[in-house]
Amino acid sequence: MSPIFLIILILLSIANSGSPFFTQIRPGKKEKLFRIIKFKTMNDARNANGQLLPDSERLTAIGSFVRKTSLDEIPQLFNVLIGDMSLIGPRPLLPEYLPLYNEHQKRRHEVKPGITGWAQVNGRNAISWQQKFDFDVWYVDHISWRLDVKILVLTILKVIKKEGISQQGHATIEAFNGNDN
Repeated sequence: MSPIFLIILILLSIANSGSPFFTQIRPGKKEKLFRIIKFKTMNDARNANGQLLPDSERLTAIGSFVRKTSLDEIPQLFNVLIGDMSLIGPRPLLPEYLPLYNEHQKRRHEVKPGITGWAQVNGRNAISWQQKFDFDVWYVDHISWRLDVKILVLTILKVIKKEGISQQGHATIEAFNGNDN
């Protein structure tokens, strides 16, 4: 992966006029916070008031390619190596979502988060938040080596087909705002 890593690193450094990496605090197993690392696919362009522009306006051309091919996930292998993440598990979301989860949704934190997971191979960002949480909890209840292999194979197929990359009408996915009930 190192030649691909190096090429992406150089191209994103140019496209972003600086750092090719994006780091952010995310909750992992038992809601323990850790710093996730990904390739940075959006620039830091801001409006006249200093607020970040919408994702769709900040997504660079190379960033769009890197995101569509899921190459932005490669740096997370470092998170796996240091034990914050697993290859397979529920995707780590934002810490500000923690107080919004109901008891069922909190169960996603019973296992380490993953680079890919059951929700990703069953719709990725094209499914609703409720579906995503249901898939995450289903994974927690059915975790096995066999299921992980299945998810890995299905992930490769999803990446090749470039399915579910973004939510309809969004460059990525809309924020989780809590539950309706």
